[in-house]
Amino acid sequence: MQELLEKLASLREYLDIPGKTRRLNELDRELSDPDLWNNAGRARQVTQEAGSLRRVVDGYKTLQSDADGLNEMLEIASDEEREMLAEEQASIQTRVDDLYRETLFTMKHADAPAIVRVKSGAGGTESQDWAGMLARMFMRWAERRGYKVDLLDEQAGEQAGVLSAEFIIRGEKAYGMLAPEHGVHRLVRVSPFDANNRRHTSFASVDVVPEVPEEEINIHIPDSDLRRDVFRSQGAGGQGVNTTDSAVRLTHIPTGIAVASQVTRSQIKNHEIALQILKQRLYDIEMRKREEEEAKARGEQKKIEWGSQIRSYVLDKQYVKDHRTGVMKHNPDDVLDGDLDDLMWAGLEWMAGKRAAEDAGDEE
Repeated sequence: MQELLEKLASLREYLDIPGKTRRLNELDRELSDPDLWNNAGRARQVTQEAGSLRRVVDGYKTLQSDADGLNEMLEIASDEEREMLAEEQASIQTRVDDLYRETLFTMKHADAPAIVRVKSGAGGTESQDWAGMLARMFMRWAERRGYKVDLLDEQAGEQAGVLSAEFIIRGEKAYGMLAPEHGVHRLVRVSPFDANNRRHTSFASVDVVPEVPEEEINIHIPDSDLRRDVFRSQGAGGQGVNTTDSAVRLTHIPTGIAVASQVTRSQIKNHEIALQILKQRLYDIEMRKREEEEAKARGEQKKIEWGSQIRSYVLDKQYVKDHRTGVMKHNPDDVLDGDLDDLMWAGLEWMAGKRAAEDAGDEE
């Protein structure tokens, strides 16, 4: 029990509960001011920040009170009574672990929806099939957690899988949880597309950015910097197929970034969605540049190499290994069916500097 109390004290310092309490008191005073509600944007911002802080502060205080109460009971309890209190102690331990996980969301916009883009690498059908498997993996992960997935665009592969797929996942800490998945994912398997049953290695990139509130993005894109292409949406066939040229692809000429939307049957609406996603991506690039410049100015070396190979899925040897954290999973079928939480939490610990980087090799 003493170890648990020490961990709670450490979390109090790490979470800066006194500082958050002071800030919450300031926000509560602002929320009580009737004039605040004349500014809808500011009112929404204050309400969201206060709600987020209140969950952490109240959650910590309740947990601390429960832990202190249990500790007092354990000090005077008999052996038999201690056994009866074991379940309550386990419950508090779980709550402490959950609170610890809150400290891992060190990235900005952790609470935001996640815009995910999966793109196949070189290698034709094999890598396109792999990109399709990855897209399904993230969608299954979202489904397991009860999150919502909105498919923005999907370009089918020539024989199987996808050339690329882009979708938004909405749910609690969606971007925070998916941030560690950003990077290159490697597949090794005996190819089902090879008549000689040879072993193939394929790569696909996963790009994850937060859906930042529109009022926070101050980006103007001149029409001269955009190329607009209209094409027919890919439907499921039958009566549901979209037979109008309503899908829109926008290409930002200076950077070469292309974003498409075929969410609706309205060409105008798809244009608006694609433009908003493009602004999100340009904003994310700018924020990462600033972070790198600030880190260099402080003499720091960034821990995260966003474009690097982060994980290998070796199906013929039945394992998945994360090259940053060293975490191994020997149930690749379950992982590809969305069982990603262990890998994600380890990735978040690594991003937060709480887990040492491991040897990038695997068991090959």
